[in-house]
Amino acid sequence: MSRFTFTVESSLLVRDAEGHYLPATADQILEAARRVVELKVQRGAPFTAPHIVKEYLGAKLAGLEHEVFVVLFLDNQHRLIEYVEMFRGTLDSASVYPREVVKEALRLNAAAAILSHNHPSGHPEPSQADRTLTERLKEALGLVEVRTLDHIIVAGIERVSFAELGLL
Repeated sequence: MSRFTFTVESSLLVRDAEGHYLPATADQILEAARRVVELKVQRGAPFTAPHIVKEYLGAKLAGLEHEVFVVLFLDNQHRLIEYVEMFRGTLDSASVYPREVVKEALRLNAAAAILSHNHPSGHPEPSQADRTLTERLKEALGLVEVRTLDHIIVAGIERVSFAELGLL
């Protein structure tokens, strides 16, 4: 596993409240990227390949300083119904309640789901707690006939897919 260190000499500018242009900070660039992703990937966008999902979730979750657990709810052709931030936690954990995920899946009439969370620590390896949670969610969603397609961990520039690791 490689770690990259880089500096950004910002040529991107942001306008302050007084109309002056200043170099953009890394946080401002990430927030702008999240807005662009939101506009680019709208309801109905197909999530048919792991690299597409990883790119989307990386743009949404990379750089956050707290753990967030999200679910992509999909229709029966794996098109996005809705991206939902289900739970927000601290630096190293977030409490996740399967009952709430199932309720949201039913509310949205989802046929499939892709689970995801970030690791602000930058270590992408799934923990035993991540594996156990994924199994519990897969079982709970399965009871209402919602397929769990993947669980993706976003850690800085790295993304790990449970499906690609054979963990689903």
